Amino acid sequence: MNSRQKLLFGKIKYIIALLLLVLISLVFFVNNANDFDLSRREVLLRRIGHEVLLQSRDSTSRVPPIKKIAENEYQISFEKEFSFVTDSLVNTTQRLLAKDYYVTDYVVNVINCDNSSVAYGYAISKNKKEDILACVGRKQPIACYKINIKFKPSDVVTTNYKYYLVGLAFLLFIGFVFWKLKPKKQLPKIDNKLFTFGSVVFDVQKRQLEINSETIDLTATETRLLLIFASSPNETIERSRLQKEIWEDEGVIVGRSLDMFISKLRKKLELDPNINIVVVRGKGYKLEIRE
Repeated sequence: MNSRQKLLFGKIKYIIALLLLVLISLVFFVNNANDFDLSRREVLLRRIGHEVLLQSRDSTSRVPPIKKIAENEYQISFEKEFSFVTDSLVNTTQRLLAKDYYVTDYVVNVINCDNSSVAYGYAISKNKKEDILACVGRKQPIACYKINIKFKPSDVVTTNYKYYLVGLAFLLFIGFVFWKLKPKKQLPKIDNKLFTFGSVVFDVQKRQLEINSETIDLTATETRLLLIFASSPNETIERSRLQKEIWEDEGVIVGRSLDMFISKLRKKLELDPNINIVVVRGKGYKLEIRE
């Protein structure tokens, strides 16, 4: 595996690790948030049962643990029979469930234990115009009742997901930046910044050629390419080496990028007919310097 492949493989591993970390954190965060919020909701439901009993002048009987009877639906049960006033029950549930930040819409049904009929029911919505209330102000007879409260699905986790998705987007952005930002290829550090071959003077630091008193500017890529040739004049340089050293950290190599830059260098060197970059078939290129 060459250096470019290793670099790409390393980046892929980083992105995969980042996504796995985000996924694990998301599951952990949401589960913990759900557990806490649902436990807090059950405390509020039990408080509703407590206040219903107090309103019926029962301050001694116990409210059993809240039962989850279906997804997003809970049941409040009681030890003893009691009576209740409908508008008092509505006010109590609205006041206490307002403390649950994730509650928007819910339906309340008071079930008669003896025959499982609905003794009283109502629906509360975030949009007050959609509230459904009936028989307000009527006192219900003493009986065994259970209160079922069904909440609108997904009301607990929606806000948590919104906040976490912002964090996920930020982490993905950081991963994208990490993927795109690559260190620039630096020119090799050598003591001699000037190369002379034939009538050509190659100034690496200034990125210039001086040929017969004429100054020619070079691009950064042309400078890096010519430096490889100038360091090994009259020696064949493999095409793969040139591509690796020039474009490895520049992303995907365009098919004929090397050929294009070789052609540009040839034109800039043609003022000296004794200097040329020639093709060595099946191998690469060579900076040919004729005496």
